[in-house]
Amino acid sequence: MDDERDVTPPRADMRGALTRLGDAAFTLLRTRGELAALDLAEIKAQATRSALTLAVAGLSAAFALGGVGFWVVVYFWDSGRLTAIALVTLAYALLAFALWRMDSARNAAAPAPFAATLAELEKDRAWLARHAQPAPDAPGGEEPQ
Repeated sequence: MDDERDVTPPRADMRGALTRLGDAAFTLLRTRGELAALDLAEIKAQATRSALTLAVAGLSAAFALGGVGFWVVVYFWDSGRLTAIALVTLAYALLAFALWRMDSARNAAAPAPFAATLAELEKDRAWLARHAQPAPDAPGGEEPQ
């Protein structure tokens, strides 16, 4: 019975510490990689959904605008066909410019890709920086006064 109390716990060796450190590092990298993969999948799904929606909307708008343009030109054919064609062309050009500006503003306001991943990596960096410094009360970690 006394033998059980006298047994000291095994001393941690360098190999065991390095093994645990490596395991923790790989686990951390795997977790961050999974987060990046989820971010990438979300971005891909959003881009695909947006592209399909815009393609259908663009095709529908093209047919509608073509019909309106044709109607305007036919209506003014006898009185000012060149003016009607020029005005319809100008209206389409202004619409295209307005849509381009709207899309540029929307893209500028969008969050950065992989924002969650980058935020987690920054948290990890800050945590490692805090814990890499020896504690003030640890041997060799005393601050000069």
